[in-house]
Amino acid sequence: MTLVRSLAPADHDDWLRLWRGYQAFYKADIPDAVSSTIFARLLDPQEPMHGLVAILDGVTVGLTHWIAHRSCWTEGDYAYLQDLFVEEAARGRKVARRLIEAVYEAAGAAGCARVYWLTHETNRDAMLLYDRIAERSGFIQYRKIIDR
Repeated sequence: MTLVRSLAPADHDDWLRLWRGYQAFYKADIPDAVSSTIFARLLDPQEPMHGLVAILDGVTVGLTHWIAHRSCWTEGDYAYLQDLFVEEAARGRKVARRLIEAVYEAAGAAGCARVYWLTHETNRDAMLLYDRIAERSGFIQYRKIIDR
């Protein structure tokens, strides 16, 4: 059985291991200073960012981060599920599904009107799950990096 719970300070090392695994999956390299800031924000109750971890057979095998934000379309906030990662050895054991369902529960308890997320078009395995537990919006993301 998979236990999903809120991120705690003692989870730092497991979180960092999974966070780096997530970055490797997407071929990203987030600086250590940014990762430290993210972890602190995830633990700060004044922040709109939230973190959950999944524990399977006593081992932390997955994480998800979600961010509550205002919407111009509803009175309730939206919950953006920004990051989701499950270690390869734990995939196929419904860990990702449980993490997403836990975000649904937490977002609902926080008064959010919607949970949404993005995935890369090549992430076909994940999309098989996503198509069963959510609906595709049909929107295409555009973005512009702001140099500072």
